Amino acid sequence: MFHEKTRVFVLGLSFLILLLISSFTNTIFLNSMSILYQNQILVFSMILMNNIIVISLIILGMTFYVNLVTLGFFKNEKHSTVLIDHPRTFAFIFSFIVLFLGVIRGVNHFFGKIDIELLPIVFFLNAPIGIIEGYGVYLTIKKIFNRTITLRSLVYIFGIFIVAALIEVGMITIL
Repeated sequence: MFHEKTRVFVLGLSFLILLLISSFTNTIFLNSMSILYQNQILVFSMILMNNIIVISLIILGMTFYVNLVTLGFFKNEKHSTVLIDHPRTFAFIFSFIVLFLGVIRGVNHFFGKIDIELLPIVFFLNAPIGIIEGYGVYLTIKKIFNRTITLRSLVYIFGIFIVAALIEVGMITIL
């Protein structure tokens, strides 16, 4: 049992460290996008790496949470297993929140402010990418909470994000 608790602690600590690093790299990514638009391969690589970092952090964070719950860190909590008991609902809500906040952050970064009048257009333009990335996030969380994630499902999930990056580069090129 002590070994398991140490493993959960290391998992949580690594999640926090990687979350801080990813925040820094995401800022660099957003600041360099306007310079990189001329090179489609570089833009594709940057978008794909950003997607991989995000999905890897989701995998790490949700695995940390599942281990906390299954090892009994929240024994006295009344509803500690509600997320694990209802993975599809939580996965859907979490996917929506991640995508919504991503679009809002992008709009705020590129336009300097959030213009409510532009949001419907931005959401419409991001819909194809959002649907694909949302499905990838949904599938990842659902599989982690069901504890059915395998190497094959990881390859499938990362394939979804490769397709999303290709479509995003295509849309950037068109616009």
